[in-house]
Amino acid sequence: MTESNQTAALNLLATCPKGIEGLLHDELIALGATPGKTTVAGVYFTASQAIAYRVCLWSRLANRVILTLVRESMIDTAEQVRDVVARIAWTQHLAPGKTLAVDFHGRSEHIRHTRFGAQTVKDGIVDALQLAGQERPNVDTKTPHLRVYAHLHRMNLTIGLDLSGESLHRRGYRRDVGHAPLKENLAAALLVRAGWPERLKAGEPLIDPLCGAGTLLIEAAMMAADQAPNLNRERFGFHGWAGHDDLTWQEQKREADARASIGRKRCKAQLLGFDQSPAALTAAKSNAMRAGIPALISLHGQSLVQLTRPETLTAESGLLITNPPYGERLGELPELVRLYAQLGEKAKALFPGWILAVFTGNPDLGHRLGMRAHKQYALKNGALDAKLLLMEIGGTEHAPAASDTKPVQSESSAVATPSDKVSEEQAAHKNQDNAQMFANRLIKNQKRLKKWLKQSGETSYRVYDADMPEYALAVDRYGDRVHVQEYAAPSSINPAQAQKRLYDALEVMPEALNVDASKIYIKRRERQTGSAQYQKRAASGERFEVQEGAARLWVNLRDYLDTGLFLDHRPVRRMLGEMASGKRFLNLFCYTATATVQAALGGASDSVSVDMSNTYLEWAKDNFALNKLDTRLHRVIRDDCFRWLETANAEFDLIFMDPPTFSNSKKMRDTLDVQRDHPRLVELAMARLAPGGTLVFSNNQRRFKLDEALYQQYAVEDITGRSFDPDFQRRTNLHHVFILRHKAA
Repeated sequence: MTESNQTAALNLLATCPKGIEGLLHDELIALGATPGKTTVAGVYFTASQAIAYRVCLWSRLANRVILTLVRESMIDTAEQVRDVVARIAWTQHLAPGKTLAVDFHGRSEHIRHTRFGAQTVKDGIVDALQLAGQERPNVDTKTPHLRVYAHLHRMNLTIGLDLSGESLHRRGYRRDVGHAPLKENLAAALLVRAGWPERLKAGEPLIDPLCGAGTLLIEAAMMAADQAPNLNRERFGFHGWAGHDDLTWQEQKREADARASIGRKRCKAQLLGFDQSPAALTAAKSNAMRAGIPALISLHGQSLVQLTRPETLTAESGLLITNPPYGERLGELPELVRLYAQLGEKAKALFPGWILAVFTGNPDLGHRLGMRAHKQYALKNGALDAKLLLMEIGGTEHAPAASDTKPVQSESSAVATPSDKVSEEQAAHKNQDNAQMFANRLIKNQKRLKKWLKQSGETSYRVYDADMPEYALAVDRYGDRVHVQEYAAPSSINPAQAQKRLYDALEVMPEALNVDASKIYIKRRERQTGSAQYQKRAASGERFEVQEGAARLWVNLRDYLDTGLFLDHRPVRRMLGEMASGKRFLNLFCYTATATVQAALGGASDSVSVDMSNTYLEWAKDNFALNKLDTRLHRVIRDDCFRWLETANAEFDLIFMDPPTFSNSKKMRDTLDVQRDHPRLVELAMARLAPGGTLVFSNNQRRFKLDEALYQQYAVEDITGRSFDPDFQRRTNLHHVFILRHKAA
């Protein structure tokens, strides 16, 4: 290639993750390119071929570098796309015998599928090549010699060549990326935003206290060593391009090799990573080795709780940067709330005067850090909205940080005025006071129940049930585990405020109840319809055994809305056990058949338990097995209780019926509304009740009223007031319980 061709300006497009376009613009300037228009997730620029190669090799932020061949407007149909593509001189780009692939993005009224769009572009390329007398190329979607880029948006068509090949964020040093990995170019962007390049020049250290597989540390080390991020890549997209100039490329490669060799030797930066996972640290070490910078990073096996400041770290300022987990599922929050709080506590205790940079997809968790972000940037982590929060630890002023950089697209910045700080501090103090009041209430309730718990021997009980209106939670203990149900806030309550209060509660709960945060399980309780309460929330299979009186019962705090054991019905189950000796027992809407277990252990001669859910009937069988009950005497039946009662001909001496408040399950003939349907249910159950027998009827409809006609027809006793143990006596409308018997003739 002639010297004039080497220096001729090419029209190019660099793509990147959303939110870092401004950083990419500045990086292109530093690499010698001339940026033009900035678009969403990309920057157009011009550069010589040598600079284009340099961008592919050195860009820490780009995903791809596209050599733009044509840009046309008012393109809508497949014929128009094909014509535009066919006019390009493809013999200058694709050599004979080479393979190609087309990546098509976008759509129009007539092109609605990317596969159809790619096929259309490919047809245009084939037309042009065959017209020029060149043989038809083969398609290789995985490892083509030439990858063609096509983008159609709002009738604007761009056709180009992908000079990068595989996305530039794939540096090649990560093999086992683990769950939801942080992409390498996004990690580099976080470091730039946090001011690492400037801090590096000032000789400041960098620490990642939750380093995982080490992506942030490795990207920081490559910056410190002046190592091109794609130095170890064997092949770029331009290697299969007919216009490739290998001499120009080799010059760029030699320069990068030399700079890295010198940079690694001269690097004095202190880069430390901590993690409690041996597997994560092993992956980090392997990744650092493949990246070529293993000697620049110091890795330590410590949890956040164990974190200490190394004696060799004497710098008064530095960068503490991390990407902690941020709980995409509600059940992950208890541990994470404590994790973020511990991160803030450790930062203030060990690194005053430093900058803390936290990248999180849950800014509400960021509030647990106990520090106000003086700067925040809105970014994307894959499809997730996320923010980089920058905080001054201890409020000390520092030299160059991200707050000194200019605003960019998709950036959200917050600079506090003195009045803002005062009001926020007052609000924070108020929240802390309220959280402490909540913690005090938990401690008080636990103390109040202490004597009863000692006498009864119960280990599963309710500690708190929305005692304070601000904290609308039900908190139950199951031995050393805690089950938290968050009642859905009414529309009058600000959702953000409700979320903050939940996090406040979860933060103080471990200490107040003396439990590990990892053993706190949380769910959101809303009005359930149909079989929603029986549907899985997770699939952990994580169950354990609890003791209730003589009964041993399986509970699962993670996978379902309910746990397998209704704690408020404990006195009713105890009563059934006391009444059951020698009786034939029937349990309708039996759930996990915990009442049947108590009746059987109380001496029931035999039993039948009826429910529609296979899941809970299997659970019932497991409860029977745990208590060594003879399944020939104690049977479970899967059926609609209405239908079963209408067709059954057996008699029972003791019947327990606890229907749901409402159900529209597809397994039922009709919907069930307990207030509307209970007279018919009771009549059917009483038809199966032997003379002298007892029906115990309960339900959880708060405003339930027993039909007056039932009082006339049967001997009815309302025992609701006697059906609550001390842990439920604050809210005696949680259920209603009636005893019904046939009237004496």
